[in-house]
Amino acid sequence: MEGGETVSLLGERSLGPPARFKTYRRRWFLLAVVCLLNCSNAMLWLTFAPVADKTAAYFHISLEMVNWLSMVYLLISIPFGLVATWVLDTVGLRCAVVLSAWLNMVGSITRMFSVLKFLSLGSQSYWYLFIGQCFCALAQPLIIFSPTKLAALWFPDHQRATANMIASMSNPLGILIANLLSPALVPEGKHIPLMLGIYAVPAVTACALATLGIHEKVPPTPPSASATDSNSQPFFTGLKMLLRNKPYIILAVCFGGGIGMFTCFSALLEQILCEKGYSNDFAGLNGALFTVCGLLGAFLLGMYVDRTRKFIESTKISFCLSALASIMFAVISRFRHQAIMLAITSSLFGFFGFAIYPIAMELAVECSYPVGEGTSTGLIFVASQIEGVILMILLQALTVHVSEDPFSTCALDQDGALDWTTPVLVLAGLCSGMACFYVIFFHTDYKRLHAETISADLAKAEDASTAHVPES
Repeated sequence: MEGGETVSLLGERSLGPPARFKTYRRRWFLLAVVCLLNCSNAMLWLTFAPVADKTAAYFHISLEMVNWLSMVYLLISIPFGLVATWVLDTVGLRCAVVLSAWLNMVGSITRMFSVLKFLSLGSQSYWYLFIGQCFCALAQPLIIFSPTKLAALWFPDHQRATANMIASMSNPLGILIANLLSPALVPEGKHIPLMLGIYAVPAVTACALATLGIHEKVPPTPPSASATDSNSQPFFTGLKMLLRNKPYIILAVCFGGGIGMFTCFSALLEQILCEKGYSNDFAGLNGALFTVCGLLGAFLLGMYVDRTRKFIESTKISFCLSALASIMFAVISRFRHQAIMLAITSSLFGFFGFAIYPIAMELAVECSYPVGEGTSTGLIFVASQIEGVILMILLQALTVHVSEDPFSTCALDQDGALDWTTPVLVLAGLCSGMACFYVIFFHTDYKRLHAETISADLAKAEDASTAHVPES
């Protein structure tokens, strides 16, 4: 077929008769659109976290209200996450991507209303930001769940982990851009309108590409044996199967908790560091290192797992090392003048922590096959959002108000600065506990790979028997 590459069951180019499976070059366009959309949504999520103090001063609101601009993502995606899994596994990938692109764009434009004079609500302009964040939050589950579905439907088995890694890691790339761009664009509060306009550009671009460029929800010919059965289980049947699957539940609780911790770390990093005298720029740099090293770790681990299929060993080792890094950060962040050590620990935390993300998503599909990819990854994401909300509320409740400190770089609100010693220690303890629980109790078979191996063996046997039939 035009624009396609013929592949065999084992992912090799076929020079003989027409093969059962094909890959299409346009899969890379679909991957690029999902990556841009994922990156844009993450940028919109963390727009205000690196400049929380300046945002609070500009809109005359408290830091808690600024934190709600991030936390609303977690709250909305809990109920809508289940809807998103149904959309992906029942309606299809194309509908999910286009719908998320429009929600993302509408949200980014709505946020800009808060700084337009002719639409000003005075002291209530904050609610434009909040409503815009709600639209973006509705888009997030559809975007986050798409990579595993895209990889399963459009990529052969030897490219799935890599494709999932690329699409999934575009989300932390967006976090990286937000951590670097927001402090650079907003040296003073008066520059917030410029920041909101710039952040709307990728959202509008992604919406245009998704709407005009994506025309099919599945390829004409599947790229692998498992792709032919990608929608084999009805949504509610798959949901029941997941809730009875012990390895999947363990993975959902532990990995979901890990995502929740990383969410809190990204959203609260500036507030944690400014009380000890570190600038917004330095906090942004730490967030950037956290993400860049995470992208590197995910890329290396994704390539390794694509070759070795060692999903379980890779995630267990990475989870333990990320827990050690979180302990280091919790201790070092409580001291002043430790910029180099903080940068190193943030890098290690990101390198080992983010590396788990795409592999764990693939592992969720492996241990839950033949449940649809959208359902298996979606339920983990919903669990992560629930755990993230609980953690966000808990960590903020554990902060202690302190008197004004001459070393603090926080733009103080009416209640003074916050001490984050107890929250970061609790975060490190939870990360360590979950890592231990995962290492001890998680064990599973690779059900999807096993099914593909059986399918390949049957196809080989059928081809061999056909080859020995005498010609008439």
